[in-house]
Amino acid sequence: MIASIKGEVASKSENDLVINVGGIGFKVMAPKVTCAKAIIGENINLFTHLVVREDVLAIYGFESKEERDLYIVMLSISGVGPKTALAILSTLSVDVIVSAALANRAEIFCQVPGIGRKSAQKIILYLHDKVSQMTSKEIITGFKDINAEVIDALVGLGYSVVEAQTAIQSIPKDAPEDLESRLRIALQFFSA
Repeated sequence: MIASIKGEVASKSENDLVINVGGIGFKVMAPKVTCAKAIIGENINLFTHLVVREDVLAIYGFESKEERDLYIVMLSISGVGPKTALAILSTLSVDVIVSAALANRAEIFCQVPGIGRKSAQKIILYLHDKVSQMTSKEIITGFKDINAEVIDALVGLGYSVVEAQTAIQSIPKDAPEDLESRLRIALQFFSA
């Protein structure tokens, strides 16, 4: 299996990157946020998962091991394939997914294109058990309840979950941990 890939970004689209490694261009499917951040001509390092199907080999790449590991967990859910799992990670961050799973908030997953209420409930049921049982500190330390509260506040103000998630990702890592400060910084993202 290909565990990671490091190379120069040759081209990009909304859902994939072409990464040159030793003269070979690998097409890597990636979350929209990762594709948007990638800069053509600069190096990128992604953690990957190789999906082997009867008619296709596809590489899926992620910025962190936590994202990749959560992607692999989602693939084990009945009815969730590689593209659906990628759509979830393109719409929601690891923090939001873990928070929604622990709080049994299926409505968060309903914001993902192609996921209805029944599918969202099945995903929550499966992820709740997996996340609760995980002893992996990589996933648990990625969980920040304060970000879920900021997303709830932004959604309450009329922003979509996707817009709220994008604003959360713009908050600096060293930002204060209180709700008011983080909400103020997130709102500044919309005014910029």
